Amino acid sequence: MAMLALDNLLKNPYETLRYADELRRKFVGDTVTFVVNRNINFTDICINDCKFCSFRNIKEFILSHEELKRKVAEALDFGCTEVCIQGGLLPNADVDFYVGILQAVRDVSKSIHIHAFSPMEVYHAAKNSRMHVEDVLKIFKREGLNSMPGTAAEILVDRVRKYICPKKLTTAEWEYVIKLAHKNGIPTTATMMYGHMESWKDRIEHIMLIKKIQQETGGFTEFIPLPFMWRNNELGKNFKGSSGFEDLLVIAVSRILLYPEVKNIQASWVKLGIKLAQAALYAGANDLGGTLMEENISKAAGATSGEKLTPEELREIIRVAGRIPKQRDTLYNLLE
Repeated sequence: MAMLALDNLLKNPYETLRYADELRRKFVGDTVTFVVNRNINFTDICINDCKFCSFRNIKEFILSHEELKRKVAEALDFGCTEVCIQGGLLPNADVDFYVGILQAVRDVSKSIHIHAFSPMEVYHAAKNSRMHVEDVLKIFKREGLNSMPGTAAEILVDRVRKYICPKKLTTAEWEYVIKLAHKNGIPTTATMMYGHMESWKDRIEHIMLIKKIQQETGGFTEFIPLPFMWRNNELGKNFKGSSGFEDLLVIAVSRILLYPEVKNIQASWVKLGIKLAQAALYAGANDLGGTLMEENISKAAGATSGEKLTPEELREIIRVAGRIPKQRDTLYNLLE
């Protein structure tokens, strides 16, 4: 690698932070972006039993299409350019079920960006409908899906996955769905949930897989490291998450290893907290994510940073950190 040796990334953490910030400045400058969006979780009912989940089967709700439409209308009133839609795995949820969600959104707005359905949800729909994953993705795109969250990734190392989420799709299956999405013109994000049983070797293996996929497809819009939220779940009984300094180092290592393939590294303010997210802007991050409006999954796991920020609040957070705020859309086109 024409950069710091991998070993040195961890042995010299302050140099790693400095170098990541240098790459950030070289690649994207001092602009820090955010998206005005709304999270919508359509159900917490789930047949999986992931050890890190604090959200599953708590209220046992399913949003009706009318409730979903109301939330989309509220998002439009707020100025959202995106709705991010995900949920638990209902036992019999098939392609028609997910298409119904897309159609409900499109009944309210033909133009709002629909960022929806993780690779696990796509895989689940295909299995329940006895269809090929690619055919499912083509139907979703035709019905209004614009992009997908690259969630359900956790750590893309099967040894880890077998312990923390044994019923979820494997690393190869996650990669398969993502590559098919990119092939069919559906861009995705990429995520990594760290700070539990995984090692730094596992994290780096995960990041390098993201890099390899991006070299092949170019379909990732951003990389989002997500610290494990340990409260109210089984995994948290044995693992208490990462330190703040470790969070910054993960972001820095991500920026360095993914350079130059992945342009945007997001610091999730709802996971990190506002002050640490600001610090992450000096460790390689160039995006703070979205306004969210509601956030149920992290909140259920003990997040205390809130679940909504206005565009004005995000701009001020970025300015106070000494950077230039810019609103973007889901695909990182600047809107101002």
